[in-house]
Amino acid sequence: MFKRYHPYPLWGLLSLFPAFWAYQAATSSNERILHILVHPSGEWAARLLILTLAITPLAMIFRGSDVTRWLKKNRRYFGVAAFAYAAVHSAFYLADKASLDRVVSELPRLYIWTGWLAFLIFIPLAATSADWAMRRLGPQWKSLQRWTYAAAVLTLVHWASLHDWGHPLVAVLHFAPLAALEGWRMWYWWNRHRPATA
Repeated sequence: MFKRYHPYPLWGLLSLFPAFWAYQAATSSNERILHILVHPSGEWAARLLILTLAITPLAMIFRGSDVTRWLKKNRRYFGVAAFAYAAVHSAFYLADKASLDRVVSELPRLYIWTGWLAFLIFIPLAATSADWAMRRLGPQWKSLQRWTYAAAVLTLVHWASLHDWGHPLVAVLHFAPLAALEGWRMWYWWNRHRPATA
């Protein structure tokens, strides 16, 4: 089904939302448009991150599936897209604040510094996503990429701690399937590697 698949349609699909948001930001007469766009861009960054992390346990559960093979083949693209969406999210936030003093004054807030820390973790992960980086880093590449889980936890806290829109339950419901998949993955490897009992 996906044997002759090329990634360009996926890249085009992943670029649709940012292109639409940029169009809205440039053409909308709503003075609060930048503030409004902060939220969907952040939500979709989180969703892409969740999808990226869910691919491995899904591939373990649905072994041999064309869909999971396709997801594994394109996992890197979803991860880079999650970073790109997070960058757009951050850009809208900075443009909405329009003042370095305002940005700095908000840093102590839980839902702000967790978001920035998650984004900072994303930067080296995205920068080392290319094949040449994998070859150069060798085994260290996987160790570095495991920081994605820390970014995911911070993203969950960032989203759940927002109090002026939505509810923490929304963030929890988004991350719950990933938590269940990762829990199953840990259980699977623990049972596979534990010593056999008489």
